[in-house]
Amino acid sequence: MQFTAKVTDISKQRTACAIIAVDNKNRFTDSGNALDKASNGSLAKLLKRGDLGSAAGSTLMVPLLEGGAERALLVRSGKTPISKAEFRKLADASAKAVTAQKEATSYLAEVSVSDADANWQANQLALAAGLAAYKFTRCLSEAKPYPLAKFTVHASDKKQLKEVQKGVDIGSAQGLGSNVARELGNLPGNICTPSYLVAEAKALAKKHTKLTTTVLDNKKMESLGMGAFMSVAKGSDEPAAMIAMNYKGGKAGQKPIVLVGKGITFDTGGISLKPGMQMDEMKFDMCGAASVFGVMNALVEMNAPVNVVGVVAAAENMPSGRASKPGDIVTSMSGKTIEILNTDAEGRLVLCDALTWAGKFKPSVVIDIATLTGACVIALGHHATGLYANQDKLAEELISAGETTGDRAWRMPLWDEYQPMLNSNFADLQNIGGREAGSVTAACFLARFAEDYNWAHLDIAGSAWKSGAAKGATGRPVPLLLQYILNKK
Repeated sequence: MQFTAKVTDISKQRTACAIIAVDNKNRFTDSGNALDKASNGSLAKLLKRGDLGSAAGSTLMVPLLEGGAERALLVRSGKTPISKAEFRKLADASAKAVTAQKEATSYLAEVSVSDADANWQANQLALAAGLAAYKFTRCLSEAKPYPLAKFTVHASDKKQLKEVQKGVDIGSAQGLGSNVARELGNLPGNICTPSYLVAEAKALAKKHTKLTTTVLDNKKMESLGMGAFMSVAKGSDEPAAMIAMNYKGGKAGQKPIVLVGKGITFDTGGISLKPGMQMDEMKFDMCGAASVFGVMNALVEMNAPVNVVGVVAAAENMPSGRASKPGDIVTSMSGKTIEILNTDAEGRLVLCDALTWAGKFKPSVVIDIATLTGACVIALGHHATGLYANQDKLAEELISAGETTGDRAWRMPLWDEYQPMLNSNFADLQNIGGREAGSVTAACFLARFAEDYNWAHLDIAGSAWKSGAAKGATGRPVPLLLQYILNKK
C-alpha cells in the first residue's frame, strides 16, 4: 500500500473516501466543517437524524454528490480531548471501514488527543490502515485481497507536514513488518517449514545489499555443540536451521541490537505430546521468528540507520524414534548440561543455544521473542506481552516503546529466588521448574545463557495470535520492537 502525508483542502481533494471526526455534540473538526459546507450542509442534516451511533468509534459511510470526495466516513470521536487509547480505537475503526475503498484520506489527526502530537497521531493512523488492509489469501482458491491501495493522512499546514510524514513513515513500516509476521504465522506447517524460513531470509538478503544472511545446518550446529537445539530438531524429518540476518544500516563498528526468535514451525510437544484440541494452532509457535522477519523487512524498507541482527532458531518438534525422551540429558553450546523433563518445553532448548551463539555478534543488547509458555497467558491474558530483563533501563525502554505504539508489555520478576526451581539431581539444570510460576522459571532458564550481555525476553504466548472466529497471527510485538530500535538510532 502507498502511504503519504499531504496538506489538503477537503472541499477540493479528490479521494474515494474522506475520513472525518464527529464529537459527542455532533460537531465536526475544521475539515469536517469545510466538507459539510461543500456538500450544502447534508452531513449535518444526517447527524441530526441520528444515523451515526453515539458510542466512540461508531462509523457511518455517506455518499457525496458535491466536492472532491466520493464518500465521507463519519467517525464518532466522543468528548474531546480524547485519550491515546480512545484515538487508537478511532484509527482502528475507521481503517477497517475503508478497506473496501481503493484509497482514502484521513482527517482524524485534527482530533485533540491528550499528551499526543500530530506525529504520533499520523503514526497510529498509518499503522491501523496497514493492519486493516491485510488479509490471508495464500491458501484460498477464490479470495481477493482488500482493494485499499493508497492511504493519505492530512496535515493542517506545511509546518506540520514534516512531522506528520515522519509519523506516517514509521506507522506504515510497523504495519508492513506486522503483516510480514502475520503472513508467516498464518501459513500452515506443511508450507512454512524451517527450510521455507531459510529461503525467505536468503531472498531478503538478495533484494537488499545492506543485509546478509548466514545459515547453520544440522551438521554445523552439531559441530558447534548445540546439543540443546539438536535435541529438539532430531525428532523431525525436516532439517533444522539457525538463521542470522545481519542488517548494517548504521555506523561501521557500532554494536548491533540482536533479536532472537523462536521458530518452532510446528510443535506437537514431542514425546510429551500435546492434547489434540487446538493443536492446529501450534503452527503459531514460530511467531517469535515471524516477528524477527517482520522487523528485518521493515528496517530494510525504511533504510533505517541502525545495525540489527535477526537470529531465528527454526525447527519442528515432532515425536519419533529419534525424538528426545523425558529424562534425557543434553549438553548445550555453553557447556551447561540440561535434564529434559518435558519435551514440550522445547522453546527454551532451542533458544538457549541461539542466545549463546548471539554473543558472537558482540551485541549492545539481545532481545529474544518467543511463544514460550501457556503460563504467561494465564498470568497476563492476551493483552500484554510478558517482559523479563536483566537490566532495568532496557526494561523501561521496551515498556515505553510498547506504550507509544499500543503494543504493550508488562514486566515480570526475574528474581534469584526462582532459580532453585530449576535445580536437577543429574545435570546443571532441568528444563522445567514445576507448575508454579511457569513463565518466570522459563525466563530464569534463559537468563542463565544470557549473563554476558544486556538481555530481555518477550513471552508472546498470549499476544502473538488470536483463537476462535478471529483466529490468526497478530504481528505483535513488531510495532514495539521497531519503536524501540528506532528510538535507539
